[in-house]
Amino acid sequence: MDLMNNPKEESNPLGGNEFVRVLIALAFVLVSGFYAYSNSVGVSNLSILAIAAAIGAYMAVNIGANDVANNVGPAVGSKALSLTGAILIAAVFEAAGALIAGGTVVGTIKKGIINPNAIGDAETFIWVMMAALLAGAIWLNLATYLGAPVSTTHSIVGGVLGAGIAAGGWDIANWNKLIAIVASWVISPVLGGVIAALFLIYIKRAVTYKNNMIEAAKKAVPILVGLMVWAFSTYLILKGLKKLWKLDIISAGMIGLAIALTVYFIVRPIIDKAALSLKNDKDAVNSLFTIPLIVSAALLSFAHGANDVANAIGPLAAINDALHTGVVSSKAAIPLWIMMVGGIGIAVGLALFGPKLIKTVGSEITELDKMRAFCVAMAAAITVIIASQLGLPVSSTHIAVGGIFGVGFLREYLKLSYEKKLSAIVAHSEKAGHDIEQTQEFVTRFKSADVEEKRAILKEFKSAQASAPISSQERKGLKKATKKELVKRSALFRIAAAWVITVPASGLLAAMLFYMLLGFAVTHS
Repeated sequence: MDLMNNPKEESNPLGGNEFVRVLIALAFVLVSGFYAYSNSVGVSNLSILAIAAAIGAYMAVNIGANDVANNVGPAVGSKALSLTGAILIAAVFEAAGALIAGGTVVGTIKKGIINPNAIGDAETFIWVMMAALLAGAIWLNLATYLGAPVSTTHSIVGGVLGAGIAAGGWDIANWNKLIAIVASWVISPVLGGVIAALFLIYIKRAVTYKNNMIEAAKKAVPILVGLMVWAFSTYLILKGLKKLWKLDIISAGMIGLAIALTVYFIVRPIIDKAALSLKNDKDAVNSLFTIPLIVSAALLSFAHGANDVANAIGPLAAINDALHTGVVSSKAAIPLWIMMVGGIGIAVGLALFGPKLIKTVGSEITELDKMRAFCVAMAAAITVIIASQLGLPVSSTHIAVGGIFGVGFLREYLKLSYEKKLSAIVAHSEKAGHDIEQTQEFVTRFKSADVEEKRAILKEFKSAQASAPISSQERKGLKKATKKELVKRSALFRIAAAWVITVPASGLLAAMLFYMLLGFAVTHS
């Protein structure tokens, strides 16, 4: 199916009135600030904490609006989940991940991007954190408005970097860390794309290229589900639960393997039973991936809530700690109210503004069916595991979107290759003097063949081609005529551009905001 022939998309379940949604978000931001002002004790400046809490809530709302789409977008785009169902699942599991596994302590300087000891006093540190948080939130807000899924981690890193340099000069920055982050712009999407494409190739060769797809699916799908459970169990132990239960990769992998083997033996008879009522076609095979996709969306959301809530509450916790202690610390305790601002804020942002990016990720880059979406989910979990063990800096946003581009470009390549071969067969048949019926019989035979039979037909065609070869001009014309773009290029360029400018854009904005805040503080001191 062509990329543009998508069915009518479901609207925002909370209604289409943008003004009302903005009012709800604003109310949450103001309530967060008011709560901090009314319920904090032992703080040197309640007004500053209230403003910081409001900015932290604004950041959390923008994380929900932009970043969560990567976890549920493929499931929505493949029709495994409705938009409403995806928002409910993601909101619950994002908040649960943040509140249950978000931890009690957070690093005040994200990724060690600047040296906190180079900031002379707690007051300057507070302005740095506030400027970084506000800049990251504004950039995310703009990216969401433009329909570009960007890394929230890179947004806050850019903010901390820009405000830190404004406060302490160029030497305050950890440039090696910055180089690693820049490298992740390539590492993350490429790894995600390659792994997703490899899974899709396996599914095509093991299932959809077979004459009896259902029988092939009965063997392959339980294995794929088992691999999914292994990957996601390991991923969840290493990333989602790391602040509650810290294990090394071997231990996590062994526990994940035990869970996966158990699930495999449970799932196999279920798949066998389901297969009895299925037709022998691709749509039927796709239906077998519905439940795995829903589970993967929930688990990805939980792990994301546990990890990325720190992007909203890390600077807020740092400000709260500095206001309590009067010193700059590398680690800060997370009071429950701050964790709730982050967890609930992500859920609010997702519910109010998430559909825009969910649609972008799920259907506006390339067309996703359930098998392709499954491959993207697998790539997201496996890439994070591999990268974390190799010490490679990766972004979950870039991985997921890279996975979508990976399956899209693979489909484009396979479709072009298939149609080239088919057209070449027709052209050769006509040159050889075959009549229309003979040509059509040959084409029908090729279309209905499985992979092995197709290879035999092409071998037969190649051996006969010498008597009626296709010229190079004909081949070029054939390639041009059969080329179809299954990946929307405008989406590719828009998203890539947003990724590249995220750190410098949020950094420049943070530097400007730091000087503004510092000037305000000096004026009113």
